[in-house]
Amino acid sequence: MTQTLFTRTPRSQLPAGIAPAWDMLNKLTGEPTFIEVFAQAPQLLNLVMNEFYVKVFFGGEVPQRYKQLARLRLSLVHGCRTCNKQNVPGAIEAGFSQAQIDALVANTPSQPLFSEADLAVIDYTDQMVLTNMHGEISPALFKTLRAHFSEAQILELGVVMAIIGGMAKLSFLLDVVEKETWCPFTPENAASNS
Repeated sequence: MTQTLFTRTPRSQLPAGIAPAWDMLNKLTGEPTFIEVFAQAPQLLNLVMNEFYVKVFFGGEVPQRYKQLARLRLSLVHGCRTCNKQNVPGAIEAGFSQAQIDALVANTPSQPLFSEADLAVIDYTDQMVLTNMHGEISPALFKTLRAHFSEAQILELGVVMAIIGGMAKLSFLLDVVEKETWCPFTPENAASNS
């Protein structure tokens, strides 16, 4: 269970338009703290849930498969347990097999299990993870991405990953998500006490 310092709005007190988001997150993860905290700022919750997720993540030009792959790779590397609880089913729904999920968890994605396009997205995601201070799109990565995606799609994937990564960092900071044991984002005082 998360230990956020922010006030959690009980489900019974959520505005009508927010209750379905609480139900969905609670069903997927059993941890709806994100919705309970952000219910205090419905315009921000709308920005994340509708403007980003509905219009860009589930809309946009990039096929769902690649957005789901990038989102799962980010949450696995960042160690967001709450995220993984919803991102694994999302990846499976987008067509990934359990063997592919297992390879991502073990950090061993390769061909023939993954296509060249999948591996390009994984490489791109690895450049975007918050723990990579030296990420870049090298000429070789750009060439591989361009073999499968338009420049507009590469930009869209980048924005999707930037928003998801930023929201993950904020969620860790506010303590509104559960962390995996390998999560590298721990408060300095917690790291020195362990």
